[in-house]
Amino acid sequence: MVNNPKGRKRVNHLYKWLSPGILVKRWLLTSVIGIIFTVLGIAIWTKLTPIYRFLDFIIALLNKITNNIPNYISGPVVIILGLFLLYWGQTRTFGSITEVLKPDNEEELIDVLWNYRRLNRGTKVVAIGGGTGLSTLLRGIKYYSANITAVVTVADDGGSSGRIRREMGMLPPGDIRNCIAALADEEKLLTELFQYRFTAGEGLNGHSFGNLFLTALNDITGSLEGAIDASSKVLAIKGKVLPATLSDVSLWAKFADGKIVEGESNIPEVGGKIIEVGCNPPNPPATPAVIKAIQQAQYIILGPGSLYTSIIPNLLIPEIREAIIKSSAPKIYVCNIMTQKGETDGFTVSDHIRAIDHVCGGKIFDAILVQGRSPSQEILRKYAAKHCHPVYLDREEVVKLGRRIVQGNVMSQDLDSSYVRHDSQLLGKALFRWYSSTHKSKLFR
Repeated sequence: MVNNPKGRKRVNHLYKWLSPGILVKRWLLTSVIGIIFTVLGIAIWTKLTPIYRFLDFIIALLNKITNNIPNYISGPVVIILGLFLLYWGQTRTFGSITEVLKPDNEEELIDVLWNYRRLNRGTKVVAIGGGTGLSTLLRGIKYYSANITAVVTVADDGGSSGRIRREMGMLPPGDIRNCIAALADEEKLLTELFQYRFTAGEGLNGHSFGNLFLTALNDITGSLEGAIDASSKVLAIKGKVLPATLSDVSLWAKFADGKIVEGESNIPEVGGKIIEVGCNPPNPPATPAVIKAIQQAQYIILGPGSLYTSIIPNLLIPEIREAIIKSSAPKIYVCNIMTQKGETDGFTVSDHIRAIDHVCGGKIFDAILVQGRSPSQEILRKYAAKHCHPVYLDREEVVKLGRRIVQGNVMSQDLDSSYVRHDSQLLGKALFRWYSSTHKSKLFR
């Protein structure tokens, strides 16, 4: 049998054009009906004179064909000819449109339309967190839905974001920038520009272009929300990125020895056991759009990320806590793969759950996603040298806390840098597999 991938691809594209939901066929049919009505209108207006002559010619031609060629041959031939002309005309039409809209021809127009319609009908997801963990998550779930709202902590006070916060008096843009870049629509050069970090120059060294861009737009539009909206349009992102609060909050942590440390970047440096976290001012108001997104959410995801400095800061906002608790959407927490020095030393999976429940005053999510397979021995040794270890899954304790355990291989290992990270694609696949199973079980109850 001859392998013909081009033929299969052509058939697949034809199937996509014929399938419902891309909102093309109905408008083509509308156009054809419009042409028919236009012709009929002209015929009526001209008292049918040209139409009679045309019909007489057609009837004479059909009689000649049927008299000389049997109908079981002439009929199929005419049908095939008509279908061929229809297919050829539509192919050439869409080909011309594709050349204009996508001159690089990297992706077929039907694939663009197909994905656009599928993603815009996707699940309404709210992802809550901060740091690199949230941006990693967003890169994975944007292929399943474009109805994503990323709720980002604004407690960051280190690095470029901290400098902008102190010098410009605006909320830290770093985590927001990462999330915007993660949701960008594959515009590689623009995304790289947004993430570019200056390595020289007095005043510029250490700053990322995206942070400076958001700072400039903050001044131009008059608000961080306006700056985020404008940046999102430039990068054509799938979904929305929202700060958890518009208040200028500062994070603090109380340690087991009674020491209280203020500042998100200072907390992990202490190295003690955290027993309580809070923020100043206490109980900041939530961004209104965040509460609306949570109320409309069909799926809520927390994490992954630093437990005390990326996840919990969002939950220190009472309105966000209450909105999540009241939501009937499936809720899952993505647990870190490894312990984090200065934050979760020696933590098990149940310790993560207890820390979140303590802040929220009770159960706030239904299930917890944990990595199923251990990292390589080489990487484990390198992490152990830094006093970090895999987060141990203590099943019985997790079950006692009323959480469903979702295990999956969602890890990527970088042997060169000796880092373990969540893999965006594997993470997105695992999360939507669980959502799909939960959604189906609700339908059949």
